[in-house]
Amino acid sequence: MIRHALTGLALALAAAGAAHASSNATKEEAVAMVKKGIAFIKASGVEKGYAEISNKGGQFTDRDLYLVVYGLDGKCLAHGANPKQIGKDLLDLTDVDGKYFVKERVALAQSKPAGFWQDYKFTNPVSKKIEPKTMYCEKLGETAVCGGVYK
Repeated sequence: MIRHALTGLALALAAAGAAHASSNATKEEAVAMVKKGIAFIKASGVEKGYAEISNKGGQFTDRDLYLVVYGLDGKCLAHGANPKQIGKDLLDLTDVDGKYFVKERVALAQSKPAGFWQDYKFTNPVSKKIEPKTMYCEKLGETAVCGGVYK
């Protein structure tokens, strides 16, 4: 009887862990969302595209995955999780380890326009905790369109 209870408990814990893991977006979902965002901007124009990307309940926000758009000068043009960042020059923004992740991101966008991954630490909008994150970005004109996942 105890063995069955422990087996049941182990299965319940495994299911809870799997459910928690599935609540986080995947790298494949991030790439797909970035490509969808770029297509939307191209089809709808910058003004409508950035507004939709910045809409927290819109099509470019899914669990802990959201899009951001940076000008190659470091200015935030659209942000799916924090509208207070829009319009700000974030070039000197650092993560908890002192990494200038926006400065690095725009430099990478200039040198790798076909797409790249970048690692840093950032606040997860779901857990509200600072967590390791990897961000996928593609260059679009003079901008970088990005979406990331928490590890």
